[in-house]
Amino acid sequence: MENPGLVLHGQSAPFSTALRSLVNNPLYSDVCFVVGRERQEVFAHRCLLACRCKYFQRLLGPGVPSPVVLSTVPAEAFLAVLEFLYTNSVKLHRHSVLEVLTAAVEYGLEELRELCLEFVVKVLDVELVCEALQEALRTRGFLELSATAMLPVLRSDKLCVDEAELVQAARSWARVGAAVLEQPVAEVAAPVVRELRLALLAPAELSALEEENRREPLIPVEQIVEAWKCHALRRGDAARGAPCRRRRGTVPRDHHRFLDLRFK
Repeated sequence: MENPGLVLHGQSAPFSTALRSLVNNPLYSDVCFVVGRERQEVFAHRCLLACRCKYFQRLLGPGVPSPVVLSTVPAEAFLAVLEFLYTNSVKLHRHSVLEVLTAAVEYGLEELRELCLEFVVKVLDVELVCEALQEALRTRGFLELSATAMLPVLRSDKLCVDEAELVQAARSWARVGAAVLEQPVAEVAAPVVRELRLALLAPAELSALEEENRREPLIPVEQIVEAWKCHALRRGDAARGAPCRRRRGTVPRDHHRFLDLRFK
């Protein structure tokens, strides 16, 4: 019977350092990516990417020319992905972790996704959660968020999203939830829509929302009436909470100059 042999492992640190030196290194590279809006050139090695990631295995098949254009991923995030693929480790930063997370999901890199989430948990604060929601609004993942997860963020002034976009996102979210739970849209949306600041919308936007609400009930009539009250009296409601208070991402509208004046 043949002796199966014994696997022995050398030191991992020099091996990792050597591979890290190949990240974005033109030496022996055989593929070039043009990445992000800045169209930065990034060099890589097809065989390593293909064996580590099925996405790149498909992307870099026979006959695919170089350079390969990846315009939706920022260069810094893409370099972090490469670092992970080459070394199975990654250095993450607060200002870019959400972009790395988005890339990890797009490329099917489950382990990198978990590392990003671990990092987010360690540095978690309201501002970072708001940034995460802003990213999620543009993905299918937003539709899978629970109401419990959304509420603290929707109550924040730091959310860098305009209210009109939030209203439409809430409607899409509620539609999906209603289909899954087999419940009316308004019932599913109830905990969330209370946090929408409708008075921030211009009169024309509020009228359009009211018409849409007649066709597909989403927001309680009383809440829309309160928004119209702010417009009619040209006074905000900051004393009693946030319905008229602007968020960081609120797009300026003519009537906003009245919102800082409180009801007497």
